[in-house]
Amino acid sequence: MMTMMKTEQSENGYTLVALMAAMTLITLALLAVAPSIQQEVQRQKELEAIRRGEEVAEAIREYVNFYQGTRLPSSIDDLLEGLPQGTKRRQILRPSAAVDPLSEDGKWLLVSIDSPVLRNFARRVQNYMGGALPSSENVHPNIVNQFGVFITSVDTRTEEEREGSADETDLGYSDLTTDNRPFIGVVSQSKAKSIIAYYGIENHSKWVFTPLFRGSSTATINFRQERTER
Repeated sequence: MMTMMKTEQSENGYTLVALMAAMTLITLALLAVAPSIQQEVQRQKELEAIRRGEEVAEAIREYVNFYQGTRLPSSIDDLLEGLPQGTKRRQILRPSAAVDPLSEDGKWLLVSIDSPVLRNFARRVQNYMGGALPSSENVHPNIVNQFGVFITSVDTRTEEEREGSADETDLGYSDLTTDNRPFIGVVSQSKAKSIIAYYGIENHSKWVFTPLFRGSSTATINFRQERTER
């Protein structure tokens, strides 16, 4: 009887050791894949931010064209309220797209047509596109011409020269606000480095979603080389 009890205790001990070993292996496996899971979650969040941002850009385009380029939206609510269509209003922006998934409070920063943030984005897009901006032919000429006046003051120094003299991330960014103001684009409040590159840009705070540069056949989204090789 005693022998049987010792055998059972021994077997239970072996089972416990095996269980602990299995749990250790599972824990190590989870720790190994955790960074990949976290990266994929962030990647999906950034993709969603780009989708929503481009929806906002399209809503701005519809708003501007409806008013023949004589006015810009002054708040996200202007876009959410839609446009007059007979006795009703036509929706041009889904409520979900009005929320920035990368910022803590979900509010987009509003970018005015004369903002340095917009001009710097235009220069980066030009560099990415080999010197040409994507077509803005679907935006009313009054707005395109107005932007052209401001774009002439874009700094022509190279990226290396600019980065060597100042941190461009905050150039004009601190002047942006979520408060009501006429705007031609939106940008996230997040200043984090991104996994996804939008027009070759790898920082959330430098992604401007505007109808001024859209409709190109060139891919606007790609992934950082060091991430894709893993």
